[in-house]
Amino acid sequence: MTSCWRPVFFGFSLLGFSGLADVGVAAAGQATSAPQAEIDNGVLKAQFYLPDAQKGFYRGTRFDWSGVIGSLTYQGHRYYGPWFTKTDPAVIDFIYQGADIVAGPCSAITGPVDEFSTDDKALGYDEAKPGGTFIKIGVGVLRKPREGGAYNRFRLYDIVDPGTWKVQTTPATIEFTHDLADPSSGYGYRYQKTIHLVQGRPEMVMDHTLKNTGKRSIASTVYNHNFLVLDGQPPGPDYVLKMPFEVKTKRPPDSALAQVRGNQVVYLKALGGKETVFTQLEGFGPTAADYRFTIENKKTGAGVKITGDHPLSNVVLWSIRSVLSLEPFIAMTIEPGQEFSWKYTYSYYLVGGNGK
Repeated sequence: MTSCWRPVFFGFSLLGFSGLADVGVAAAGQATSAPQAEIDNGVLKAQFYLPDAQKGFYRGTRFDWSGVIGSLTYQGHRYYGPWFTKTDPAVIDFIYQGADIVAGPCSAITGPVDEFSTDDKALGYDEAKPGGTFIKIGVGVLRKPREGGAYNRFRLYDIVDPGTWKVQTTPATIEFTHDLADPSSGYGYRYQKTIHLVQGRPEMVMDHTLKNTGKRSIASTVYNHNFLVLDGQPPGPDYVLKMPFEVKTKRPPDSALAQVRGNQVVYLKALGGKETVFTQLEGFGPTAADYRFTIENKKTGAGVKITGDHPLSNVVLWSIRSVLSLEPFIAMTIEPGQEFSWKYTYSYYLVGGNGK
C-alpha cells in the first residue's frame, strides 16, 4: 500500500435539499454528475460516490454518507449498483411505477452501506423538543419537525449541520473521516471508515472507528444493508444463502417465495412484480463466530463471503425483484472520550474456484 495519500476536503454549513433530483430522473443520470473516486488492487475495482451536500449521489438522512459503492467488479462479475431505476423526492422509501422502481431520497443508495439507530430511532430524537436537534451518525445534526411525531427513517429531515468530511485515497484504499458536534443535544463524534482492497486478493476490508467526542453516552446499533445486485440477477432459486448457525425465525418468509432450511435460506422462485421476501433470522450465538455469511449465484458462478468481528445482535433478510439485502446488526455503547471499532471483510469468489 502506497503512503501517498490524496486528500479531498468537504466543509459544509447550513443547507437545504432544493437541488434534489426531479421526479422521474433516472438513477444513472444522477450518478453521472456526482463526485466519485475509484480504487483498484488489480483484482477488484470499486467505484465510490463521495459525500457532497450539493452534488452528492446520496443526500438522504437515513444511511451513512461514507463508503457508498456504486460498482464493484471481480472477474467480469458486478456485485453492486442501483437497485432502483428512478428517484423522486416525493416518494417515501420506494414505489413501483409500471416497469420502474422509484426510490425516495432516503432509500436511493447502493452497495454495502451502514445505518445507525438507537431503539430504531436516530440518536437523541425522543429527547429533542419540536424544532430541536438530534443526531444521525454518518449524516449530521438534524432538525426535529415542529409538529413533532414519531421518528421515520424514510423521512427526509432538515440538516442543520452536516459536520465536516475529509476523504483520502491511495490506489487501493479510501478513508472517510466525519467530525460532528451538536452542543444543543450534547452529542458529538469523530467517525472514520477505511475501505481497503487487499493486495493481490479478491478481498475488501471495511474498518470503522467511532469516537465519542460529546458529553453524552452513545448507545446505538449499526447494520450494513448490503444492497447486492449480483450481475443483475433477481433473487431466486439460483441463489444460495448460508450461515454458520441453524436458522430460526418467528416471522417466516412467504412460503411460496422462500424457505428456511437448516443453516440456509432458499428461494423457491425468481422474484418478480411486487413480490418481497422479508424475514428476521435468529439462532446465532453470543460470539463473532456467527457473523459469517455466504451468498452465491449458481447461474452466474459468483459469490461473496461476509465476515464481521463482533457478535450479532440481529439479522434481517429483505429482497425484491432487483436486489438481495442481508442485514447483520451489531450493538455498541460508547462513553464520552471512548471509542468503538469494528470490521467487515468481504471475500469475492467464483463458485467452485479458489477465491472462496
